[in-house]
Amino acid sequence: MTQSEKRIYLIEQLLAEQPQYKGAKLPQTETEQRRLLRALMNIRPPRTACAEFLQVQDEYLQEEIAAKGITDLSALSPVEKEIYIWQGDITTLRCDAIVNAANRQMLGCFCPCHGCIDNAIHTYAGVELRLECAEMMERQGCAEPTGKAKITKAYNLPCKFILHTVGPIIEDNITEKDETLLAACYRSCLALAEQNAIKSIAFCCISTGEFHFPNRRAAEIAIQTVKNYKKQMNSKIEVIFNVFKNLDYDIYRELLG
Repeated sequence: MTQSEKRIYLIEQLLAEQPQYKGAKLPQTETEQRRLLRALMNIRPPRTACAEFLQVQDEYLQEEIAAKGITDLSALSPVEKEIYIWQGDITTLRCDAIVNAANRQMLGCFCPCHGCIDNAIHTYAGVELRLECAEMMERQGCAEPTGKAKITKAYNLPCKFILHTVGPIIEDNITEKDETLLAACYRSCLALAEQNAIKSIAFCCISTGEFHFPNRRAAEIAIQTVKNYKKQMNSKIEVIFNVFKNLDYDIYRELLG
């Protein structure tokens, strides 16, 4: 199957799961098809999928990620010992683990084609990620507390694992509690990573997007928490601060010299 044939197959299979879309017409352009496929994956509830679907999905997503261009940690230069800044799409980074800024349900973003990192990670990892998260949360029996972390497989992403953490949501001015909870996100991820023999971890800018934590203060907390953890625990873990926006890149470059 060509990449186009795989995309059409996946769309048709996902539409067939949704009775309300019976008779829906397939978009003609590649751009519209890609958008529809992502939307259908975003809204799909956590459920098993047949082996054929998963094989086609995995081949399709891996080719899509490869086409975007994979960046290996070995190609990056540290700005300090074992600390890196990298601007790019975290779903294309090959390291041991990446961090997802999750919500308390821990099931990924259900908003079709939303621009958040949670949506991107679940989209390119594939539908099995949501199912693993759902099974994990069912065992837990409650929503995920802010500041904690969970680990899952990465499925079709070039990294090995995904660490999911829920950052504080800022509704007005940030408080000392907000800062404490954000720092806890970084410590929880680092501790969980090392418990799982993870040697390198890429942090997104937790809480700064949809959760409205001020970018500069968030970066200050992230850097200080990572440095304190590495010093206190004598940790050799390699830490990549992944930024997407120019604003965050400039902040991290300034703070890390």
